[in-house]
Amino acid sequence: MRTVKDILVDLKNTTELIVDLAYSALLFDMEDIAEEVLGLEDKILDLLQELRFLAIVSTRSRDVAKALSPILQIGSASQRIGNAAGDIATLVLRGFKLPKEMIGAIVTQLEETVVKVVVDRNGDLANKTLGDVKLHTKTGMRVIAIKRGFEWIFNPDRDTKILVGDVLFARGDISGVPKFFEVATGKSVKIESADVEMDIEDLDRAVDILVDMKDLSELAVDLGYSSILYYNEDIAQEVVYLEERIDNMRFDLVHWVLRSCKHFGEINHLVALLDLAYCSEQIADSAREIAEIVLEGMEIHPIFLSAMKEADEVIALVEVRKGSKLHGRTLGDARVETNTGMHVVAIKRGKNWITKPSAGTKVFAGDILIAKGTRESERLLRELCS
Repeated sequence: MRTVKDILVDLKNTTELIVDLAYSALLFDMEDIAEEVLGLEDKILDLLQELRFLAIVSTRSRDVAKALSPILQIGSASQRIGNAAGDIATLVLRGFKLPKEMIGAIVTQLEETVVKVVVDRNGDLANKTLGDVKLHTKTGMRVIAIKRGFEWIFNPDRDTKILVGDVLFARGDISGVPKFFEVATGKSVKIESADVEMDIEDLDRAVDILVDMKDLSELAVDLGYSSILYYNEDIAQEVVYLEERIDNMRFDLVHWVLRSCKHFGEINHLVALLDLAYCSEQIADSAREIAEIVLEGMEIHPIFLSAMKEADEVIALVEVRKGSKLHGRTLGDARVETNTGMHVVAIKRGKNWITKPSAGTKVFAGDILIAKGTRESERLLRELCS
């Protein structure tokens, strides 16, 4: 029988992945990704049922019940995140999609995309490890999850062996997609150029809002868990700030949609935009619900902290010190991800956030890097920043 710790690890990994895939399904119009999101939504519900059962049978006193309360609050927030992600995916499957012109404009703004591919025996990946093929170096795509039958492998590392029939989910620059498909399947694919012309006032502003809502919602979920792991009020306060920003963006997007509705040929486009705004707010609200456990001073049960530290992927806050080799250099020049294995998801500089740092983003002493990777990778990043 699985333990509470096992369930929490799985719940954290699944929740973070489902948000990423849901946005990608809508913003890149991918029905196959949307279907995977619905499967992950069911997985979250199954995990929560297990979690609640174990919590009930473990409660033998008032003190134990009080200690388990934050865990159940995290579970409830995770369910809301899963439901919101499922609603976004349902939009795609029911034909409530964004205008093609808007999708084209979004693609030019987003630095990364998420793709799904089934490994073929004719591909170079079959029966080899990710490290053997040097997949990230060759394609610029990073495998974030593998579906093998009914099982999921989250955040695979370079030693993970890939089998024929594995379903890979990878994130990276859209220019690397053709090479990634070729390595995985042995077949070539072409990316069709998107027409970004659309005669609507302030279209660029609407696209900016959509891109920011995606990035900030994903960041809020990451930081929500991070605030619990480090029991850090500063991070928890940043989640509150992000949630408030997303609330304001929802109002801005709704206002833009109502003002521009006469320019849309299909009402389905309007439904997609309005529902996306609502779901993004729900995801951010749920992340805040997790962070408020810290802000309210609730005691975290040791089993949760232990579960977070045993997760396949950890979130680390690392300050760049004076004299660090990183000071004044870009993430790309320093080859941070290649040399450490940590993916920098955000940078806090004073009171400001850089929510989507790229290879060209410069890092300075005093910056706090928010990065994801393995525990060994975290050690390497701390050495680099020291």
